[in-house]
Amino acid sequence: MIRHFEKAVADIAANTFLNSITVITIAFSILIVSAFGLLMLNMSDFLNIWKSGIRVMVYLKENCNEQNRLKLEKAIRSVPGVSDLKWISKTEGLSRLKEQMKNQPSFLADLKDNPLPDAFEISLDPSHQHPDPISRIAAIVQKMERVDEVEYGQAWLGRFAGIIGLLQMAGYAFGGLFFMAGVFIVANTIRLVLYSKRDEIEIMRLIGATDGFISAPFFIQGSIQGAAGGLLGTGLLYLVFSFISLKVKGYEIVGPVSIRFFSPEILFGIIGSGVLAGLMGCYFSLRQFLKY
Repeated sequence: MIRHFEKAVADIAANTFLNSITVITIAFSILIVSAFGLLMLNMSDFLNIWKSGIRVMVYLKENCNEQNRLKLEKAIRSVPGVSDLKWISKTEGLSRLKEQMKNQPSFLADLKDNPLPDAFEISLDPSHQHPDPISRIAAIVQKMERVDEVEYGQAWLGRFAGIIGLLQMAGYAFGGLFFMAGVFIVANTIRLVLYSKRDEIEIMRLIGATDGFISAPFFIQGSIQGAAGGLLGTGLLYLVFSFISLKVKGYEIVGPVSIRFFSPEILFGIIGSGVLAGLMGCYFSLRQFLKY
């Protein structure tokens, strides 16, 4: 095995330019696909944080007395998926609005009457913090007596979930495309090396060398190319990630924005996919050249 490894390294050193192009191609393929994956990972985190903070607001019709309010509260609490319910009077609602707009007091300066309705704020179970269950709960509550309107940011929630789904589909498509590109490049590199050594390979066959013995250095070479491309691609991605994380640090959308990098397990899988591309490219070249 040591001899096979030394021969593989010697072949890489003898064809530095060709192997460098192969490694760089694999690296950029992994960089592009991993960037999509990292974007989806952080957008999913953001969506989960946003969904965990979702509150379904139930606005009541005017002149809802205490008896009707308690009856409505009991009915809402009985809906599956509702974990908690908070009563917000129109007076408390106006106080909240003034607090939220304390930097723009002029908007409420000329307000004579309180235009806000009484409301309930519904908190949901984690298992129901998804677009379909939220829509179902909102539809049930909307039909209840004394309910004027139900609001939960449905448009933004649906659009954001749709964007993540679209990115996932694009990520899978790009992943498959660039993986095949990596396999193709490695296959061509190994094929050129094989043709340059065809006389040597014929001599090895004549003296009894098996196909496995001949193939071993090339499989090692393909693995080295794939691993090097994977390490280079993830290294470049980490540099880009570090730059972006410094730029977004301190911004607040739903709490402080915090983005994360891939876990060691995922990084190992990404580099392993580069090695797999190298092995597959080598296999296809050897299969055609050695006819096995």
